Amino acid sequence: MLALLSAWSGAVLAQAADALPAIEVRETASAAERKQLPQTSASVTAAAAADGINVTDASDALKYLPSLTVRKRYIGDTQSPLATRTTGVNASARSLVYADGILLSALVNNNNGNGSPRWFMVAPEEIERIDVMYGPFAAEYPGNSYGAMTEIVTRMPERFEASVKALYSQQDFSQYGSGGTYRAQEYNVSLGNRSGALAWRFSANHLDSFSPPVTYITSGAAPAGTTGAVAARDRTGKPIYVLGAGNLTHTVQDTARLKLSYDFTPTLTATYTLGMWQNQANANPQTFLRNAAGAPAYGNGFSANSVDQQQWMQGLELRSKTGGAWDWQVAASSMSASRDLTRTSTTAFPAGASGGAGTIADAGGTGWSTLDAKGIWRPEDGAGRRGAHTVSFGAHYDRYTLATPTWNTANWVSGGSGTLASDSRGKTETSALWAQDVWRLAPALKATLGARYEQWRAFGGYNFNTIASGAGFPVNQPAVSSNGVSPKASLAWAIDDQWLATLSSGRAIRFPTVGELYQNILSGGVYLQANPYLKPEKVWSTELAIERALAEGQGKWRVSLFEERVSDALISQSASFNGGVASFTQNVDKTRQRGIEAAFERNDLLLRGFSLNGSVTYVDARILANSTYVPTTAGATSVGKRTPYVPEWRATLVATYKPDDRWSYTLAGRYSGRVYATVDNTDVNSHTYQGFDGYTVFDARVRYRFDRHWSGAVGVDNLTNRDYFLFHPFPQRTVFAELKYDF
Repeated sequence: MLALLSAWSGAVLAQAADALPAIEVRETASAAERKQLPQTSASVTAAAAADGINVTDASDALKYLPSLTVRKRYIGDTQSPLATRTTGVNASARSLVYADGILLSALVNNNNGNGSPRWFMVAPEEIERIDVMYGPFAAEYPGNSYGAMTEIVTRMPERFEASVKALYSQQDFSQYGSGGTYRAQEYNVSLGNRSGALAWRFSANHLDSFSPPVTYITSGAAPAGTTGAVAARDRTGKPIYVLGAGNLTHTVQDTARLKLSYDFTPTLTATYTLGMWQNQANANPQTFLRNAAGAPAYGNGFSANSVDQQQWMQGLELRSKTGGAWDWQVAASSMSASRDLTRTSTTAFPAGASGGAGTIADAGGTGWSTLDAKGIWRPEDGAGRRGAHTVSFGAHYDRYTLATPTWNTANWVSGGSGTLASDSRGKTETSALWAQDVWRLAPALKATLGARYEQWRAFGGYNFNTIASGAGFPVNQPAVSSNGVSPKASLAWAIDDQWLATLSSGRAIRFPTVGELYQNILSGGVYLQANPYLKPEKVWSTELAIERALAEGQGKWRVSLFEERVSDALISQSASFNGGVASFTQNVDKTRQRGIEAAFERNDLLLRGFSLNGSVTYVDARILANSTYVPTTAGATSVGKRTPYVPEWRATLVATYKPDDRWSYTLAGRYSGRVYATVDNTDVNSHTYQGFDGYTVFDARVRYRFDRHWSGAVGVDNLTNRDYFLFHPFPQRTVFAELKYDF
């Protein structure tokens, strides 16, 4: 197949050699290089993503970077947290995601729900590059960066440019004896220009997507008088019946983003970003049950919901860029929900499908804001030359607000709010000062020393829930506060032009999110009380990284040895309670994650245009002490067990062949070992709903440039149709086709 495509491409090139001009590729420095940060980093550029990755949102561009996983259940999933080499899919607050300095990480919670990054605020067509920095070794960033810090950089035009892109995808999904075909369509329009000191870029994105099942309805017994229930076992190995599929979601999303920059002088620039995203989604169940007459039947647990959301993002930055002795930056950003309503049926199906009693959850008051001021000093020596020190420093402030009242309603489809059913509210804020000195001890030896002081408090905590009698039970939660210093140190030795060894160590404090402290948990119709007395996580991380650059730009390789010790680890886990599954957070006394990561890039391997890159990561993640553990089964223990959600092994491998300027062919593989969701590792059955499988997934993509304006691509994710669960069922074989016009 490859030979045929290459032969055909050669014939096409011969006919149209003059139609395709030379393309200039400009590599920009990574975030770690620009800011002189000591972390190990990995990057993906827009060009690499276009050639080799089936991208439907910004998170897809990360899928082949070392030790990273984004839990994305379907195209248009708004709950897609980032997992790193030492953190799992239920720990969204242990990593940071920024877009042009605007925080996309939703540090209102630490979960895979409302704590997920707002990836949808950046369209893939805007992205210039994405940089990921591992570990908490930079004083500039808060303790939430101890898993990784991701910086999305978007492009600003130098001249008029425009593009239109259309994407179609289709997934044939089958599980528990039932399935269907689920499609998605996405369209993007981008415009931009520069006129003197003013540059602007506008992007609009529209997505219309249908998901396969996201959940399943299970029971200990099949409802009497019905057939069709599928016998299975839950994640602990106990027999269950699967009665149907849940949350088959149709989502329609629109995103618009405007970015303006103005150069007041050649060395002073202001940038303003405004983004808006809205989502209309409906999620419905599908029953497997039939009654004696063969008609669809329903048991307990079947429900539907609809979502109506509108969120706004703003960012304003003023930056100097003299490159001389002094530079500075001031930046402010906010993320807010002007509308965030979730309507859920509580009336038994099938009557509940068209109306009846339900609830309306309103998260419209949830959001966050940040303010940063930074400076950099590059002192000269006595001879007027750049000195041995580069000192950066800054101040930071943030505030996060959680507001999630839920109201009863007589008609969940279109009714108004009735009595208050539950409420969770609260705020956190953090103030910080930091400083860092990059000290060149010798031409080949560089030390980076820094520290960050943080003062944190949580306040305004309030919970309300109804008890069995229907009476309200309000609780005003206590305010809590904490502070601490996080020192950082790194030593880099450039052994020669090709070899670099870096030893880094740093402390991080990860304060609890407002959701961990104050959000009620509903399970089986019963509310579990929030815990406002959670302690901050205290982290010590150390890494030894050895890198070698290959000659003539042919690539590089790196090996990193790392260890992370966490005291009072805030671990989100789930357990059965009152007939349902509850997710809750607890402090675990001590965990240790220790491992090795190897990554490589090799260009022009064996033949011109063929590149190979990949990574392998091994992590021994263990719970060392857990004084609050209560055994879930006789003889169970958590000490010595694997830390939840962290796999022992994971790997990526990407092969790309570009025989000319028109064609690119990519075959990629992703592997992850199984993980446990419980601190005592009693979830022994992985291949089931709510279990966590290991998986090997292969992806493919072919891209062709017709001329200087038109390009097209076809691709497949999960080429071998791997059937696996990460609590939820995950996408099976998905086919993509896209067409793009660039002006």
